[in-house]
Amino acid sequence: MTTKNTYKQTEVGLIPSDWEVKTISEIADVDPDNLESSTNPEYVFKYISLEDVDYGTLRNISEILFSNAPSRARRKIKKGDILISTVRPNLKSHLLITEDVSDWICSTGFSVLRSKSETNSAFLYNHFFASIINQQIKNLITGSNYPAINSKEVKSLQIPFPPTKAEQTAIATALSDADALISSLEKLIAKKRNIKQGAMQKLLQPKAGWEVRKLGDSADIFRGGSPRPIENFLTIQPDGINWIKIGDVKKNAKYIESTDEKIISEGLSRSRFVSEGDFLLSNSMSFGRPYILKISGCIHDGWLVIQNYQNNFDRDFLYYVLGSEAVLQQYKAMASGSSVLNLNKEIVKNVIINCPKSVEEQTRIATILSDMDAEISALETKLEKYKKVKLGMMQNLLTGKIRLV
Repeated sequence: MTTKNTYKQTEVGLIPSDWEVKTISEIADVDPDNLESSTNPEYVFKYISLEDVDYGTLRNISEILFSNAPSRARRKIKKGDILISTVRPNLKSHLLITEDVSDWICSTGFSVLRSKSETNSAFLYNHFFASIINQQIKNLITGSNYPAINSKEVKSLQIPFPPTKAEQTAIATALSDADALISSLEKLIAKKRNIKQGAMQKLLQPKAGWEVRKLGDSADIFRGGSPRPIENFLTIQPDGINWIKIGDVKKNAKYIESTDEKIISEGLSRSRFVSEGDFLLSNSMSFGRPYILKISGCIHDGWLVIQNYQNNFDRDFLYYVLGSEAVLQQYKAMASGSSVLNLNKEIVKNVIINCPKSVEEQTRIATILSDMDAEISALETKLEKYKKVKLGMMQNLLTGKIRLV
């Protein structure tokens, strides 16, 4: 790996002096292979839609008759083609075709790019996850009521382009290696989650000597309250009371540790005060998902709180029980009959929990599951680090700040 220091200023920023700025139309054909109208209307094609693609991975593929395919969807796909999301453009739906395919077509939500001989497809594909092209796309769709770009606009997009295909290939290979590392870690995390799920089912399965408790007999359950209009009670003063919202919950979080907003003390009488160690349940969004508080504050009426459980339950044991499929199914059964599933305190009070009589045994079970969670959390932290490293690699390699040949 080498670093070369001679650069020039261009419309896409600083790039090496021996690189060029090229439009997509110069390095790839856009929507190149339309099917003939004479194709048998009953012929069945494999069909890729935007919903089938998940961050570069084809999760699903359906079938469609030629006669049912919209005219712009009648574009055959080959190995090496790049599918670019053009409807509400987003990184999630881009796809590089890496296998030999026949009889595949794609929806009207894509533009198909077929690299010319001097262009490495994987090199070009990676640019659509980087800032230079995405800023251009953002500028094109700004102010639109229906964010989209057309084939003409795709052709006009510009990227920095190395002088040799060998350099493009070296860049693509380095980024592909990073992707492989990320993918392997994602698969390991998924495997660990499945193992943990199996362990939960086994460890929480009722056993001889366990007892059955109704949650409302072993803890207090209350609904939150909302001062209205809430704008009149918000404050930026550091001595304000934490105002806990669903938006304060991080993805896959076990704990709620901070809030974006605070309210004045006058709002306390119109809300519900909760303390560190209490459980919160959302009564609609993230239906029934438990969270443990690491802060105190007030909750609005979209939350339910479980308090004063400590004499009957180990905290972490209760967390895993409340998050189990057995409890979720009870919630759903008691909340059925409504078009939207909602929890209320009566439903939560009537949930049946099977548990060891001793808190010590509950703690032993919870410790096993907590250790599994800690391992998964460490892997997720590593995954986020790898993703950030890859973003840095893209920024450096796709702009020539770091040269590989």
